[in-house]
Amino acid sequence: NALNPSLPGRVLLGPVVGEMAIRRLLVVADGALPYIPFAALPVPRRSGEPVPMVAEHEIVSLPSASVLALLRREAAGRAAPPGSVAVLADPVFEDDDPRERAALRQAGAPGASRPPAQPKDAAGRSGMPAVVLPRLPSTGAEADAIVEAAPPGTWLKRVGFDASRAAARDPALGRYRIVHFATHGVIDNETPGQSGVFLSLFGHDGRAQAGLLSLQDIYGLRLPVDLVVLSACNTALGRPVRGEGLVGTVRGFMHAGARRVVASLWKVD
Repeated sequence: NALNPSLPGRVLLGPVVGEMAIRRLLVVADGALPYIPFAALPVPRRSGEPVPMVAEHEIVSLPSASVLALLRREAAGRAAPPGSVAVLADPVFEDDDPRERAALRQAGAPGASRPPAQPKDAAGRSGMPAVVLPRLPSTGAEADAIVEAAPPGTWLKRVGFDASRAAARDPALGRYRIVHFATHGVIDNETPGQSGVFLSLFGHDGRAQAGLLSLQDIYGLRLPVDLVVLSACNTALGRPVRGEGLVGTVRGFMHAGARRVVASLWKVD
């Protein structure tokens, strides 16, 4: 509410503000509420300016209480993975990407190019997008910064052609505490199974390949890790299901075994 920015906080938090002395708050929202960034809501005060919830609380969003019980049961007694972090970033999306042209030249096919754009239903089945995805060069720098901060010899970095759907489906990712995706995200409320994250659309030979790690793929993963980070657009969104919150990419990674998922309600610029 641009005219009165404190109004959403008063409406949603006013009735419970007296119970919010606890530092860590679990938010189980239903209906349209999962689309609201609770951490940014201003907490009503009797005096002084309201402050965002995140300034005073740790906010954890959960799709349902049953998911919380499932996560705790799955994680009970589970040994910590030996590796620190695995990063998949800066995939190859475009046929005019310099990395793609170099791969085609090396393969002896300098004139080869991406197949023409496909209709949405065909794109979903093949894993090729119906629109061109621009390269995200900053995600390569993101990957470099992450592994530089990790203990030596404990990390895995997959960038360029190696940031592929096959790499994401490799059970070896389960040997790392954190799995970090830095790429394009897609949300499809009409066909939720085709929501997910895009990885490299080309292989080392320069040929086109399926690059969508879809929700259907994610549900088939075994990923017993502490944290999955989805550094991509709209990854916290999904189809609202009464009593179960949003069913989308986050729910898929929780089903795969991740204890926590960091995701975005918005486009990541």
